[in-house]
Amino acid sequence: MGAHDDVKLTKLAECAGCGAKVGAGQLAALLSDLDVRKDPNLLVGFDRSDDAAVYRVTDDLALVQTVDFFPPIADDPYTYGAIAATNALSDVYAMGGEPKVALNVMAVPEDMPSEVVHEILRGGYEKVFEAGASIVGGHSIYDPEPKYGLAVTGFVNPTRMLTNSGARPGDLLVYTKPLGIGETVTAAKGDLANREDVTRAEGLMMTLNRWARDVMVEHDVHAATDVTGFGMLGHLLEMAQGADVAIMLETGAVELLPHVLEWAQLGILPAGMYRNRHFAEAEVAVGSVSRELQDVLFCPETSGGLMIAVAPGDADALVADLQADGRVPFADVVGEVVRPLGGPRITLS
Repeated sequence: MGAHDDVKLTKLAECAGCGAKVGAGQLAALLSDLDVRKDPNLLVGFDRSDDAAVYRVTDDLALVQTVDFFPPIADDPYTYGAIAATNALSDVYAMGGEPKVALNVMAVPEDMPSEVVHEILRGGYEKVFEAGASIVGGHSIYDPEPKYGLAVTGFVNPTRMLTNSGARPGDLLVYTKPLGIGETVTAAKGDLANREDVTRAEGLMMTLNRWARDVMVEHDVHAATDVTGFGMLGHLLEMAQGADVAIMLETGAVELLPHVLEWAQLGILPAGMYRNRHFAEAEVAVGSVSRELQDVLFCPETSGGLMIAVAPGDADALVADLQADGRVPFADVVGEVVRPLGGPRITLS
């Protein structure tokens, strides 16, 4: 047994993974009155509620920049590091970009064994290597609650970048991972999820969105975002508001991880679900969809999949290509973009 076998990282964290994220409504209020420099080369800034910032360098090169870190979402330090890195890299992929360099962002307790810290970093380094990028430094501090993630810089052609606000009426929505990571992690913290459930969720969280991105950019895609801390409905609401459209979500087409509806029915939900519901529920027409399924759709995901708005004539080909790539966990049409009619932005069926 190694020195890290006795360290239960998730017991050191009050909130796990993206469940620790500040709620979207609260974040918008905090940023609302801050001065923003007007720069024509800043194509996407924080005022756009997008996944990453984009700064144009030349006509065919722009920098994509993002930062993401969070408390432990897995007890195994290598797994935690790999998940945190995968999650941080995802925002670059959601913009259609390619990560190039990354900086470690780390906080650890003073008494944490060096072997544990090394394994967290190893998990991060190996995922960044898999992404084709390089970790070039970083910053670390002491903190009783561990935290780890990355600041990532990538490249994208500014004429081909994707934002979360480019969806058009008629587009179909394609999603690329099963949903329910948030419930599975919460159930695991309460020792209610079996090892198979946890292993599957961790495998999804460690699956780079690189593979879905590489397929996506070869198709007629108008918008994309990754589903993380604001939950599927929170991120869909940002897409709908950004593009001034409405969204019809076919809930039966969304693949769910095992047992998540049972756990949701029992109230085994992260605190972030309630923040997300408070932020988005006024803009969601739930119809006859059950309360527990609503909760799953509001629940924060950690290192979730890409939500892709694709031209209807190219949707079948996109899904087929995603499904043909064995590294993409799931791919199917889960909804449609429509013109707004004055009611809620999102309708569940």
